[in-house]
Amino acid sequence: MRRWAAVLVMLLGCATQASTGASDSSATTSGSSGSSASSSGGIPGPTSSGESGSSGDASSSSGGGSAEGLLFVDGVVVGLGVADIRVVDGKISMLGELTAGPGETVIDLEGRWVTPAFIDSHVHLVYTPAGSAFAARGVAGAVDLAAPVAIFGTDMAPLQVLATGPMVTAELGYPTQSWGSNGYGIECADAAAAVAAVDLLAGLGAAAIKLPVTGAPQLPDALAAAAARAHVLGLPVVSHALSDDQARRAALAGVDILAHTPTEALSASTIAAWKGRTVISTLRAFGGSATTVANLKALRAAGVTVLYGTDFGNTMTAGIDGSELALLLQSGMTPKEILAAGTSAPAAHWAGFKGALGEIAIGFDASFLVLAADPMVDPTVLASAEAVYLRGVRVSP
Repeated sequence: MRRWAAVLVMLLGCATQASTGASDSSATTSGSSGSSASSSGGIPGPTSSGESGSSGDASSSSGGGSAEGLLFVDGVVVGLGVADIRVVDGKISMLGELTAGPGETVIDLEGRWVTPAFIDSHVHLVYTPAGSAFAARGVAGAVDLAAPVAIFGTDMAPLQVLATGPMVTAELGYPTQSWGSNGYGIECADAAAAVAAVDLLAGLGAAAIKLPVTGAPQLPDALAAAAARAHVLGLPVVSHALSDDQARRAALAGVDILAHTPTEALSASTIAAWKGRTVISTLRAFGGSATTVANLKALRAAGVTVLYGTDFGNTMTAGIDGSELALLLQSGMTPKEILAAGTSAPAAHWAGFKGALGEIAIGFDASFLVLAADPMVDPTVLASAEAVYLRGVRVSP
């Protein structure tokens, strides 16, 4: 028996927060919805209301359906319970106990769990192109935190990508003399040049401004000036800062987000300086040491928001990274907090994803994971979804 009806959901409102390369597949109108799984243990092929036939194998390309006229039935939507999901034009149009309409494609999710698709808040997808693989392994949105300006004209669909463009750095500053020598940094001689670089990137459509805080060469005055200009323009500021001193200086300059969990032990004063701000996890990117994990735990305890991120390009797992999830567990985060760090928290944080990603809610994109096990028991199952739907289209497997 379903626990609640569609009319109740519609009366209560549209936004219910979940607590917490691949090719698009085409629709099929054949199949049987009479069982919760095929003999191979996968998700049954879809059926059309009023039609019958034998179901296809779960891994077949016919399992995807189109972005219109889909009804997902009997799945456990994490945070809501058993519910049906109606998808029209790639958006969730109804939630609750629903009846298939004429010609509507029905996909049976009985015995499965459903969560929003993930957002990875730290990637480098120009440096290491893998947008399609990210989508196929459960990521609907990503934030590229350093790339040449050409990224602003790059379409990585079905993955939705926000970008900072190049880092704003000192002359010969990080990362221009190493991995980012080919356009990954704008070198600035002084504070005026740094402010001009911020204006340039904002005009190109940057979702944030990234200011590295490293060893010499640095422009201490330029950091604060660039951060202040970004804030005037309504843009958050992200910093690469790995040591205690670097994290402290980033906080003093007005930086909003640590691009990484620092790898050097943080002092109590530095941790306190970050209260109310944000850190992107990237625990695996620098080895997942006990010190780094302890830093994340201390930052969380001080009231710092944690966003899931992998630093892909440095790491090489395209898609949701099970090792990163396991390290988040080691830091003391609960399964509910881990799910939020990859879904609702970044969707609320990054303006470009608000109202579209991060929730199973009416009006949001139908971008979600179908899981064989409960992620509130073991969140690492998020890295091995049985199926991934982005805007209602099955992209994997």
